[in-house]
Amino acid sequence: MFPSQVQTLNMSTTSSSSIWLLSCRKLKFFTRIRRFLHSKAARKQYGSSASDHSNKLRIVNNTDEEEDLVVEKTESELDGSMALQKSVKRLHFGSWEEKEMAAKAIEKLAKEDVKVRKLMAELGVIHMLVSMVDTEVVGRRLAAIKALIELADGTFTNKELMLEAGILSKLPKDIDAVDDQTRHEFAELLLSLSSISNTPFSLAKTEVLQFLIAILESATSIETKETCLGVACNLSAVLENARPLVSNGTVHTLLKLSSFKELSEKALAALGHLVLTLMGKKAIEDSSMVPESLIEILTWENKPKCQELSAYILMILAHQSSTQRDKMSKAGIVPVLLEVSLLGSPLAQKRAMKLLQWFKDERQAKMGPHSGPQTARIAIGSPLHPREAQEGKKMMMNLVKQSLHKNMEMITRRANAAGDSSNLKSLVLSTSSKSLPY
Repeated sequence: MFPSQVQTLNMSTTSSSSIWLLSCRKLKFFTRIRRFLHSKAARKQYGSSASDHSNKLRIVNNTDEEEDLVVEKTESELDGSMALQKSVKRLHFGSWEEKEMAAKAIEKLAKEDVKVRKLMAELGVIHMLVSMVDTEVVGRRLAAIKALIELADGTFTNKELMLEAGILSKLPKDIDAVDDQTRHEFAELLLSLSSISNTPFSLAKTEVLQFLIAILESATSIETKETCLGVACNLSAVLENARPLVSNGTVHTLLKLSSFKELSEKALAALGHLVLTLMGKKAIEDSSMVPESLIEILTWENKPKCQELSAYILMILAHQSSTQRDKMSKAGIVPVLLEVSLLGSPLAQKRAMKLLQWFKDERQAKMGPHSGPQTARIAIGSPLHPREAQEGKKMMMNLVKQSLHKNMEMITRRANAAGDSSNLKSLVLSTSSKSLPY
């Protein structure tokens, strides 16, 4: 379409809008005149009956008020349509300053309705906003990103249009050159885009992963890091993304962040996805922080979700791997699992009991034949007889009591080396299992 045709179309649209607005105002004027005539006629005809007059007048007034509301609503819709038309025109044909103002107006209009967001996409707004992200002017780039975030909300089509327009190639290469607010807005946009599935566009690209890792390892706010971890969690849920995530060092970064209670849950959720793949499991096994960091998370009594996720990852690592079980045993996992099996959430207790059963079966298998009556060995993970299960529970309770006594003796010996042994005995006997120092 030529510029002259566009100008003619805009002039005709503006002319028709002005005629419609003038008609609405005329309708409102004549409505008020009719209301005045109705009230005057009602006073002459029903002057003797004050009650009938007031009732009919109230009905007329209600009808007129409804007509006024319709007229006002029509005017507001017309104003919104004109604002949208003006913003789109400025975004396409205006100067850089006008484009920035149009992006801010589009952000406000996009918050109103999904239909408005879809209409803006049809008018070619998304490609123009994506091109604005490349600018070096901070305010202009921020306005474009915020508008794209609103346009991506709840619309699969708009998200695909952004990916098609190359929004991922617009991510900053140097995080240090970007302010905190711009980092956060970029992370919010990536979180929205990473939530879509069944798309031909891959988000697990090197530039995206390097951007995320750079933010996670920088001195950025906790809120921005949480958003980036949400992106990593969404990406790790797709099986095809495991290879690029592992090869870009995401596992090491996630393991480091899992040690922080504010960020641990989302980091562990992403690791829980990656541990199900061969590459992800091997990367976690080879880390120097495993299993010590995961065992430490099991001791967080005020973070039950983190305990559940950590126990899940440890179960995957320990399953059919005697090497990993040996590493866990040497790191002191058994006393921690005993505590979780008693004081953890129902799911954490179930996972801790399963791990304890594996360690128990492996210990029995290593003991081999010995003097005395022999009992048949059972395969790891096979169901137990109810009597054997009850005996296992009793044995575990005895282990808990022994561990409790040993720890209390150590604590008391350090606190009071010259203490009376009778006081120590009474202290141990009167202390509950909640005093475990694990």
